[in-house]
Amino acid sequence: MTSRIDKTIARQQEKIASGAYYEAHQQLRVIGARYIKQNNYDAAAEILAGGATALLRAGSQQGASASGGDLAIMLVVEVYVKAGWEIVGGDDDAAGRARKKRLVELLREFPSDEPTRKRFIQEIIGWSGRFGPVERGDPELHHAAGSVYAEDNEPYDAEKHLVLGTSESAEKLAKLEYEWYTSDEPHTAGIYASRAVIPFLVVGNLRSANKAFLIFNSRLSSANPSLSVQEVSGTSSDVRVFPALPLLNFLSLLLLAIQKGSADLYRQLTSHYAAQIREAGILDDALAQIGEQYFAIKIPRQGNPLFDMMGSMLFGGSQDGGRKPTLGRSQPRKVEAPSNMELD
Repeated sequence: MTSRIDKTIARQQEKIASGAYYEAHQQLRVIGARYIKQNNYDAAAEILAGGATALLRAGSQQGASASGGDLAIMLVVEVYVKAGWEIVGGDDDAAGRARKKRLVELLREFPSDEPTRKRFIQEIIGWSGRFGPVERGDPELHHAAGSVYAEDNEPYDAEKHLVLGTSESAEKLAKLEYEWYTSDEPHTAGIYASRAVIPFLVVGNLRSANKAFLIFNSRLSSANPSLSVQEVSGTSSDVRVFPALPLLNFLSLLLLAIQKGSADLYRQLTSHYAAQIREAGILDDALAQIGEQYFAIKIPRQGNPLFDMMGSMLFGGSQDGGRKPTLGRSQPRKVEAPSNMELD
């Protein structure tokens, strides 16, 4: 059977190499459907994945990449889902790791401008949430999707996946936000840092929130050696304070308050930095959620606070029909620059 499948894939690859994209696409769909009807899902997966890869690599000419995207989506919807392939997790799940690896490799083959890529990502996340241990989707697949979007300078899409990713996602998100920040005004550092920190707090990932904050600050300090920094030592911890960047200081103290579990400190912080929080324009819902989640401060709101916050912080707008901003056309709301800015 393996030899037959290899020969089938080889023949279709020859057609694709000769430019017969439509013919190869149609034949691959028919062959894949035949194996699916026979419940031979492994064979169908090999056929569809091999064909999708070849077509995606052929590029956008004559719709080759769109045909490849169609086969990739068929692979998920007609094979992974119908077969009920599960992600068990753990070292013993060799089959699950192999299936995820195939999807990640296919995702990497998509050209950045291929419209079917977004649908493919939705389908693989949906499959992993339905047949895996994490309802919101497999962290490794989220990390892969977020990384692809980050590399293509699509920060809003990258954010919403990286925040649900792996332990490596914090560094990827922090670097993305910092690079995005460098195209904005120097005093807006706190806004971009908050986009790397606050979402992790909302999903309960304090470790990644701290990691992202440290990476962002390290890059900021390295790139701006003249930036004024003060070291404030306490009985149990040290805090770096940036006199020119109050919102960045708020994030630092917020992380400290969460570690200490101090509701009083949280209230003091949100009161003291109320002006900066208000001017940032993207933190209100998130901070309300954080108050409830970490400090048991009940704030009545309608709807699902996590959903609302993620929409505000990560999707760039409301979930009730608001226009989604795009990179290069809209950036996070700017705060007024302090009079003592000391950035290069």
